[in-house]
This record gives sequence, C-alpha cells and structure tokens, in this order.
Amino acid sequence: MTTLLLVFFTTTQLFALTSLALLVSGSAVHVNTCRSYCGNITIDYPFALRSGCGHPGFRDLLFCMNDVLMFHITSGSYRVLDIDYAYQALTLDDPHMSNCDSIVLGGQGNGFAIEHWRAPYLNPAADNVFMLLGCSAQSPLFQGFPNKHLPCRNVSGMGCEEYYWCSAWGVFEPKKLGSGSGPPECCAVAFEAIKAINLTRLECEGYSSAYSLAPLREDGPGGWSYGIRVRYSVQGNEFCRACEATGGACGYGSDGVRELCLCGSSNSTSNCDSVKSSSSKVGRSLANTLAGILGCIVTWRKMHQT
Repeated sequence: MTTLLLVFFTTTQLFALTSLALLVSGSAVHVNTCRSYCGNITIDYPFALRSGCGHPGFRDLLFCMNDVLMFHITSGSYRVLDIDYAYQALTLDDPHMSNCDSIVLGGQGNGFAIEHWRAPYLNPAADNVFMLLGCSAQSPLFQGFPNKHLPCRNVSGMGCEEYYWCSAWGVFEPKKLGSGSGPPECCAVAFEAIKAINLTRLECEGYSSAYSLAPLREDGPGGWSYGIRVRYSVQGNEFCRACEATGGACGYGSDGVRELCLCGSSNSTSNCDSVKSSSSKVGRSLANTLAGILGCIVTWRKMHQT
C-alpha cells in the first residue's frame, strides 16, 4: 500500500511540473495565424482571408479560389494580380475590360463602384484612367456640359486620343471628340471626377482602364499597363503597430467594427503585453499553489520513509 501511494504521489509531482512548464511556455509564444497565402500572393494586414483577421474596413473583400485571389465589391469580382504593400496598392483585372488588343462591348464589364463605407479605405489611384466606350448621347457623362467642355480628358498622359491608335480599333474610324454631332466613341475620365464607373447607369457599352507606373513608357498605348490600380489606406494605424510590436496579429471583433489584438488563444483590446501580464498573474498564482502541494508531498514522503 505504501509503495502504491509513493508511485501515485511521484506521478502527481511529474504532472504538476509538466503543467507548470507548459503554462510558462504557452504564455510566451504567439503565432500569427492571420498571415496567409493564395497562390504566390501574400495576404497580410490590412487584408485577410480568415474572418476576424485584418482591418475591419477590408473584411469580406478577398477570397482565394483554386489558388486564384479574387477581390469582390459592389460592382463585381476581379482577379488580384498583385498586392504592393510598400506602395499600398492592388492591381486588379476584369476579364470583360477592353485593352489595346481587344474591344469588349455589350455592357459586360464590371466597371468599378465601391461601397460607400469602404470609400475612406479604397479608391482607384489618381493616375488610373478609365476610358468609357460607346456611351449614348443621353449618358449622364454628357448632360449639362457644352459640346466642347465634356468631362473627357487625359489622365497622366493617357487618354482616348492615344487609345484610338490601338490595333483593337482595326479599320473602324472611331468618332472623336468634337468631330460632328453625337458623343465620341471614347471618353476618358479620372475616377474622382464621377466617383463610380457603372456602365449601366452611364449608358456605356464597355470600358478600358490603364494606369501609369512612372516613368510612362513612350511606346504609346501598346505599352500601357492595363488593369485597375487601387490605392488603399488605413487611418489611425497606431493600434495595429502596438499590437504587432508585442507579438500579436491585428484583427477585429464579432461586430465587424471593434479592433482586437489577437494573441494566440486570447484577444486584447490593447496589445499582447496586457494578456501576458494577466497570464503571468494567473501563472504565479498557480505556481504558488503547486509549490504548496509539492511541499506537502515532500513532507509526507519524508515522514513515511523514516
């Protein structure tokens, strides 16, 4: 009976020491479960694929489908070609968008219109030009403007006059600005001029989009970068910097608004140091309790060994 008791208490000692070691090691390590990948694109703050990660202004924005990263907003879904974290920009592709090799009409393109509440965080870059094609004379683009003062203009050296040189126009001679009655076949605008590229509302048959990565190539529209370049920004990012500095990952609560610092198995409304401090207090309390139990065991063993 005495031998069995000794085995029992020795096992208890080992279990207590192991538990204490796990508690200490577990409270010191935080793994960033928010950083992920889709194909060869890294997904990091402020973006995320996992719910609860990233900045709340970018939630439910990116989806990974068969290693293809998709960007979804009000106007439709786009393929993400690149995320440039240094310059805070995404490059998007719309398969139904015209380029220098192909003119796509029939109103199939997404255009670009974003939810009002996302506007402070996401907008096409200032050097991104949208070239609207085949718009009707009744289009809002042409209402309230004298014929020679349409909103059509070049953006960062790119516009319809240059775009007309693309091989996609073929032998068809497009109607240019100021060449007789009716609207031009192409009207180039900056996004901030109209705030949304909605082909249905603007009564346009198609569109193209190009952006400038300075210096602008001199070989004409054939050398332009076609796609939608979207700039993103995070206002008041001090919370996330403090969170990451203490080993946490930046996320948000179930309400989709409140920012949280994700610290392993715990969350914090400030940073992981507060979680560590709380864990340390619990750890010290548990360690003191275990020390008391171990002391009793040692005393009991000495009494039964004499």
